[in-house]
Amino acid sequence: MNRTPINTDQAPAAIGPYSQAVMMGQTVYLSGQIPLDPATGGIVAGDVAAQARRSFDNLKAVCEAAGGSLDQVARLGLYLTDLGEFAKVNEVMAEYFQAPYPARSTIEVSGLPKGAAFEVDAVLVLG
Repeated sequence: MNRTPINTDQAPAAIGPYSQAVMMGQTVYLSGQIPLDPATGGIVAGDVAAQARRSFDNLKAVCEAAGGSLDQVARLGLYLTDLGEFAKVNEVMAEYFQAPYPARSTIEVSGLPKGAAFEVDAVLVLG
């Protein structure tokens, strides 16, 4: 089974040697999305909620480029530089996902690319 790269200009371009997502069969593995504005390449202004919204918007764009939607996300990985902001991120996530919710892990990290406060990655299952 070959890896099929997924790319869209509706989300930030990869900033390293990786794809925005890779499809294998009916499963799409989405790379981490930080709160980069795809038009400017810069981190969006605002608090962690604003950063989470931009990150989820980027994730949504890659899901759509793969032929899917956020409703087909099976698993999310959330990464925060301050776990004390988790409640704000939870509120934002509830704007993008409905029950039954995807499986999820949430991890506090010491740093993220470009100084972001939030990152999200996902596994999408098509079909």
